[in-house]
Amino acid sequence: MTQPPSQQPPQGGFGAPQEPPQGSPQPPQSPPPSGPPQTPPPAPQSPPPGSGYPQTPGQAPGQAPGYGYPQQPGPYAQQPGPYNQQPGPYGQQPGPYDQPTQPGYGYPQQQYPGAPAPGDPGGRGSGNSPKRKPALMIGAAAVALLVIGGGIFIATSGSDDDKKPVAEKSGDAKPSSSPSVNEGNGNGDGREADDNLNAGRKEGEAKVLWLQKNDVDLPRNGSDVYGPWVVGDTVVKGMYRAISGYSVADGKQKWTLKLPADLCAAPSQPTTDGKIVIGVENGTTDKADCADLQMIDLDTGKAGWKKSVKQNGLWDMMSDISLAISGDTVTVGRTGNSNAYRVSDGKELFGKQPGNCQPFAFAGGPKLIAASSCHTDDVDNPQHQIQEIDPVTGKPRWTYRIKRGWEIDRVYSVSPLVVSLKKDKEWSILALKENGSFRSGVVSDKGDKFSPDCGTAFAIFGKSLEGCTGVAADANTFYMSTSPDSSGTARTNKVVAFDLNTGKSKWKAAAPADSMVKPLRMEGGNVLLYVEAGYSKGGGIATLAPTGGTPQMVLRHPVSTAEIESSFYDSKIVYADGRSFIASGRVSASNDEEELETKTMMAFGN
Repeated sequence: MTQPPSQQPPQGGFGAPQEPPQGSPQPPQSPPPSGPPQTPPPAPQSPPPGSGYPQTPGQAPGQAPGYGYPQQPGPYAQQPGPYNQQPGPYGQQPGPYDQPTQPGYGYPQQQYPGAPAPGDPGGRGSGNSPKRKPALMIGAAAVALLVIGGGIFIATSGSDDDKKPVAEKSGDAKPSSSPSVNEGNGNGDGREADDNLNAGRKEGEAKVLWLQKNDVDLPRNGSDVYGPWVVGDTVVKGMYRAISGYSVADGKQKWTLKLPADLCAAPSQPTTDGKIVIGVENGTTDKADCADLQMIDLDTGKAGWKKSVKQNGLWDMMSDISLAISGDTVTVGRTGNSNAYRVSDGKELFGKQPGNCQPFAFAGGPKLIAASSCHTDDVDNPQHQIQEIDPVTGKPRWTYRIKRGWEIDRVYSVSPLVVSLKKDKEWSILALKENGSFRSGVVSDKGDKFSPDCGTAFAIFGKSLEGCTGVAADANTFYMSTSPDSSGTARTNKVVAFDLNTGKSKWKAAAPADSMVKPLRMEGGNVLLYVEAGYSKGGGIATLAPTGGTPQMVLRHPVSTAEIESSFYDSKIVYADGRSFIASGRVSASNDEEELETKTMMAFGN
């Protein structure tokens, strides 16, 4: 499917790193001069010498590099220090946080002009309508860049009272028990799969449990889809101005919670007891901000507390927010400010941090990880640091300062901690120990190309750290799928395992014949994979042993519905209790008729 072009946010010192565009990243090379990334040269007719391999410093001007490799050691000069290690993007820790430095490795870059910028469920941006009118957005960005260039930190502080959120009753979010689900022919929203969908099913293939089509009249630009989340016997997704729960068995709608304005942010995962906090715009005009928080019980669809995050200074809320949950804490990350609330009752736990460095995004789960930006006088040479944060007090348990000029891009795993870094056209993958000290930097083998899937939605300056697929990690190994192998006639790839203690590859496992695979997470000690569907080849769920080998199919989707399965745009895959769910990441069409025919979610099971 052709993906729509995306706008690129302006470069500059807003603290949060900009989204790297989707597609295979550029290979490592010597660090380019400070400044905005340059437009890559047109692709040559045939690969030049060295294309597709780690580059050494001093690459000839205009030579087109290959794509997608964590960088090899060597492009940086030796730095002094007590550990006498080669430096890289990981930098030297100040004071009590001194950490050894190690080689740096590269950055994912645009594969072609107009490639959509990635986002994910934890802060996908306001995809339903522009966050602000384009002229206002561009004008505000230009002003902010000038102000920061003059040495003023982006978030001007307000009074203590300004920092306190406003608590309200949750009467604006209205649950509805009237389902929009019809049973019968498998062609509507939440309808059971009929004989036509399963008529061609072969022995050993899973059943199509149900298939949904869109039944919501959306704005002209369509809407991002949040989720799906599986809580017990309910699968939940949010879109536009509602969140709905459906039966995992037959797709019948169990509840719908209508929202007063556009859904604009959500964490990648709810709490262990099925609670979630979403972001809702504080109005229905183009000037509305993603500033209202709404807690929801995903099992029942009942709305809990609601709070508005009040603007803290002139430039606060200019960026989209990102949400993350760790334990009973939900964090609200954005440029120059951050807040955290207790999920169970909405109590504010902590806000803007003291000092010169402020978190702009978080990753949740078993630990709460913060990405912070420190104010500098050079907008082209940022200073980032990564921290483990106490989810109740907000106090850092440790701090790791990244080498100047590199930016925190994504968190691929919280425990063990695996972080993606970027600098202009370079990309690096950093692993830290439980105490925040350096563990390793991932170094790929010659010729391997990678492009983790972190979504395609466009966020205005905002940054979400969570939500990537194509990656997984256990205690000692990091798993990442390669980009498609273009050497043959069919698209295929492999999974590469990296030793987290050394950063070197351990083994490689090929996808099933003529198929693409991507890791989803770890399950039962194995790597859980999604095997992508092709036009005439069904997808499915497989596992891969931590020692490598051949993927073992757990759920084989029917070949007869492969065309439907492969048609979901920016698809999100969830596997739970023997069922797999595929949901579109965005719903959009050129007219109302096509919009109502758009398939939004599909379920498979035995």
